[in-house]
This record gives sequence, C-alpha cells and structure tokens, in this order.
Amino acid sequence: MEVNCNGRRAVVTAAGSGIGRVIAETLLQNGARVFVCDVVADGLDELTKTSSEIGSLVADVAEAGVVDRLFDAAAEAMGGVDILVNNAGIAGPTARVEAVTPEEWRRTLAVDVDGPFYCVRRAVPLMKEAGRGAIVNISSTAGRLAFPLRLPYATAKRAVIGFSDTLAMELGPANISVNAILPGYVLNDRARRVLTAKAEASGRSYEEMQQIVLGRISMRTGVTEQEIADMVVYLCSEQGRHISGQAINIDGNLETYSGMDKLDE
Repeated sequence: MEVNCNGRRAVVTAAGSGIGRVIAETLLQNGARVFVCDVVADGLDELTKTSSEIGSLVADVAEAGVVDRLFDAAAEAMGGVDILVNNAGIAGPTARVEAVTPEEWRRTLAVDVDGPFYCVRRAVPLMKEAGRGAIVNISSTAGRLAFPLRLPYATAKRAVIGFSDTLAMELGPANISVNAILPGYVLNDRARRVLTAKAEASGRSYEEMQQIVLGRISMRTGVTEQEIADMVVYLCSEQGRHISGQAINIDGNLETYSGMDKLDE
C-alpha cells in the first residue's frame, strides 16, 4: 500500500526542531508542500537550508495576530491549506500546585491550548474552500494520565483531546478529519535533558533513571519522533481520510505517571 500526501498543503507549527521538524520533513518527503513556524529563528533557518522547498515564518502561536500573519503567508505561498499539524507546545513548570505561578499557568495554556485554537480558526475556512482537510493535534499521554507536578501541562494536553473530539464532530460534514496524537516517552534530546536533570537531583545514574521510566511502559521502550511523523502522514493521506475523532496513543502503552513526583527525592 502506497501512502502519500501528494498535492496537499501543510502547515506545521513549532517545526524548527524535535518532533515538529521530523513531521515537516516527512510530509515533504511524502509529497506535501509544507509551510512551518517556530519561535526560534535559528531552527527554522537550519530546516529551510536543508529543505529549501519548505516555507517558514517566525511566529508565536499564542498570539492571535501572529497566527493571522502565519496563515496569510502560508496560503499565499502554497495557494491554500488542507493539512494543519498543531505541534507547538511547552512543558510548563514542574512544581506542586501551590508553587505554580499564575503567569506559568497562563503561558502554558496560551501556547498549548490557545495556539491550536487560533490556528484552527484560520485553517478551517481554507480547508472548506479546498473541499477537504486534515487536522492533527499533538497532545500527550499526560492528557489521559494523571501527571503529578505537571498540572498546567497535563491540563492543557487533556484539553487538546476534548478540543479534537469536538472539532471532529463539527468539521466532519465539511470533509475535514480531526485527530489527536498522544506521544509517550519520546527518545529525543528533550527527554534526555529531563532524565539527566532528574538523575542528578536524585543521586541516580542516567541509566537507572531511564529504567525506572521504562518500567512504567508495557513494552519497556520509548518511541521515536519518526513514528509520530509516520502516523501524521497516514492520517493526512487519502488512505487515512476516514480516521477522525481519535486520540491515538504512540507510547508502547505507558501505564502510569504515578510516583514520578518522588523520583527526585
């Protein structure tokens, strides 16, 4: 079975590095035209140097006016939009609820929830004009499992699942699919930095800390950024057009975050 996104036009947020970059590159490799944004110019510059066909704009999706400029630029560059991947998100603070500041709470929800909303409200008219569309929202296993010390992030990622479910019902009659992807423990630089910090705080080695985390996953392994990108391509392809309203876990069955708040003690 050949799966591709030939002729489709995709906007991917936070694509300067990490999961977003792999998604953008994989969509391009599978026939889509791609326009990306990120808050960090250096990452975008590096991406567009290696993939010159990709258009880009420095943009913070938490700002509605900036998102307007993003979609104006994307629609002009590609002639429309029929794929949106809401990948932008921040981790927020790691702290007990009484130590979380209102500013930290607001900023996490602004990027992780407001941002996808601002993007969808601009993408949907373009998709309706095209007669089709696919929206993929990157949530997290933290959106289905309680995650102590990560209240703003877990709240935001659970909101993304409800956001996706409701949009799938609302937009289905317009031939627009909407799904959420819930990555688990992703084997990337960000995860390594987090584990290194926890290991140092608890007096454990990196390897010991990794085994504790993997012990909470049924398949005892993390996942790759490419696995997430491959699922995005499938959901946005002709073959995946009737998959909608789903919260798809890519996590090897992460069972629980219980006890994670004790690992640095």
